[in-house]
Amino acid sequence: MKAAIITGGGAGIGRAAALRFARDGIGVTVADIDGAGAEETVSSIEKAGGKAVAIRTDVSKDDDVAAMVDKTLSTFGSLDYAFNNAGIEGHQEPVHALARADWERVIVINLTGTWLCMKYELTVMRERGSGAIVNNASIAGLVGFTSLSHYVASKHGVIGLTRAAALEAGPLGIRVNALCPGVIETAMVKRAKEENPEMIKAVTAAHPLHRVGQPEEVAELAWWLCTGAPFMTGCAIPIDGGYTAQ
Repeated sequence: MKAAIITGGGAGIGRAAALRFARDGIGVTVADIDGAGAEETVSSIEKAGGKAVAIRTDVSKDDDVAAMVDKTLSTFGSLDYAFNNAGIEGHQEPVHALARADWERVIVINLTGTWLCMKYELTVMRERGSGAIVNNASIAGLVGFTSLSHYVASKHGVIGLTRAAALEAGPLGIRVNALCPGVIETAMVKRAKEENPEMIKAVTAAHPLHRVGQPEEVAELAWWLCTGAPFMTGCAIPIDGGYTAQ
């Protein structure tokens, strides 16, 4: 059985991705700092006839990430795919008013966390000589947004990290890509609406499709990039209702 790791799999895009991968007969490790959320995702997968295991994981901690990969290998015997999806948005503040603690928290989870996951995932995939990794960036990795400098910087970093890793891993038979969602109906966007409803309203209206995206739409792209895009690596693909086409 092929196996995948989905971080941030306890809700939103991560949960939708875990369900999509499992529907394809792939064993899924559902990793999330919210252990109860991860267990709920696993329960949904098992009810649908799939195979999954939950593990509480803080992607900013080496020991947690190493345990996540070890759990995948001990449960399924392989690691073929990874969707590094875990991330946070942080508080909205202009650059001059942003607290250092807020900056560092977003960077360490979104960027360092993605690097740590790749570090341990690639160690296994290099030994196998195959694999595919997808990192969840954002349209904020392609353009700027006011009052979100920490988030924007972290997601630009994820895209740069993806491209560097793709160059290193490509000759070994491993593909690394990033996807860049626009406004998706998740808890993160709900929190942003509460904090700055006018910004979210304006950003949503700026999507040419004039709607927000759904987690399942992003999950489908993550699944395809892992399982069905053999000549794609080093890409950062918008899934944003046309926002970045303008």
